Amino acid sequence: QRMAPSLPATINIREPRWDQSTFQGRAKHFFMVTDPRNLLLSGATLEEARRVVEDYRAGTVPPGLTEDQLWRAKYIYDSAFHPDTGEKMLLVGRMSAQVPMNMTITGCMLTFYRTTPAVLFWQWVNQSFNAVVNYTNRSGDAPITPSQLGTAYVSATTGAVVTALGLKSLTKHLPAIIGRYVPFAAVAAANCINIPLMRQRELKVGIPVTDENGNRLGESTAAAKKAIFQVVVSRIGMAAPAMAIPPVIMNMLEKRAFLKRYPYLNAPLQVGLVGFCLVFATPLCCALFPQKSSMPVSRLEPEVQAQIWKKDPQLETVYFNKGL
Repeated sequence: QRMAPSLPATINIREPRWDQSTFQGRAKHFFMVTDPRNLLLSGATLEEARRVVEDYRAGTVPPGLTEDQLWRAKYIYDSAFHPDTGEKMLLVGRMSAQVPMNMTITGCMLTFYRTTPAVLFWQWVNQSFNAVVNYTNRSGDAPITPSQLGTAYVSATTGAVVTALGLKSLTKHLPAIIGRYVPFAAVAAANCINIPLMRQRELKVGIPVTDENGNRLGESTAAAKKAIFQVVVSRIGMAAPAMAIPPVIMNMLEKRAFLKRYPYLNAPLQVGLVGFCLVFATPLCCALFPQKSSMPVSRLEPEVQAQIWKKDPQLETVYFNKGL
């Protein structure tokens, strides 16, 4: 029996497995990253994946390791360990927790939208979860101070609650279906506050821009603005199907005898519908823009343009990590 040939040590596992210049490649990548089943993996499985990835990066190829096993280990490792610090991330802050956590929180926001205390409570829960996610997935290059974290958290929570309560009072005399969309408007408003505040350091100092080969050329606030705008759009996009489709279905069901007879099924049904939408919306909206985003040098600030063209007068495009 012949041994399987040893795997070459030249596979670039720092980059995703699929071509990130296409939407399909990015979608495949994010379906792996956001897979909720990764939350069920044991500590031993995570440590084994870490060992395989770190050994491979160091040039040691375990005998009998196949390419599929290597990529599986990379995606397990990426799902649980921070890309910059290598620390194990908080369970609820991981991308694989997005679907189950958002499904529960969004389902409850859509179910309990009629009373003011319920609106306050669920908007607060949602922003607390967002703060944990933003902190867990922060860029290692730009650490967040506790005071910045606190400011962003309080501002986003206040913004969401004010929007939700303001719209709730405005929709009192409108058809019931309109009232069901108040939570979505509040979440969209909070995302527009929360993400820029969480990443305010990047807006002041800039984010690293590189050439095609990853050589750092400087920091740009113009790139930071584009990165943050793309993240806000994809986060609102993620929430949209889960908060727009279930209200229509629930509105129809509530008019039928079925939900009048079994009112306790309202919340589980709502959570289930939201979950179904999120399983697809989360990876597909993460994939809207390439993680390694790009922009023309001519769109950067004048001083950064001068700095780059001094090093390389021919360079036309720079790249940067947009964050999640």
